Amino acid sequence: MFEVSVSTSFPAEHAVRIAGIDETPHSHVWKVVAVVTGDKLDRDGLLIDFLQLQSDLNEVVAPLRETNLNTNEVLQHKNPSTEIVAKYIAIELKKRVKSPASLASITLTEAPNCIATYRL
Repeated sequence: MFEVSVSTSFPAEHAVRIAGIDETPHSHVWKVVAVVTGDKLDRDGLLIDFLQLQSDLNEVVAPLRETNLNTNEVLQHKNPSTEIVAKYIAIELKKRVKSPASLASITLTEAPNCIATYRL
């Protein structure tokens, strides 16, 4: 099994609702790692082109960049927890990853030591 990953980051604000109470809005520089896996390589010996995967990841996070995640339409007004944001990125990036590769996970760090992973 082969595994390839790329990463990016984006600034965004949110205020997560916990037990019915909204946090004070605050900003993060979110860090995203996309992991792609597969058993086969293409005729060039690649699982996936790093540059294409990086471009696709940047396009997926572009609507989140420098926004308030609480009011961002792409999240459909869901509570913008790290888990929900990671799932959104995973679902959107999965649509762009072509066989023989497949998206395995998105890991999203909102702050040091605060990390969520969504596995497909």
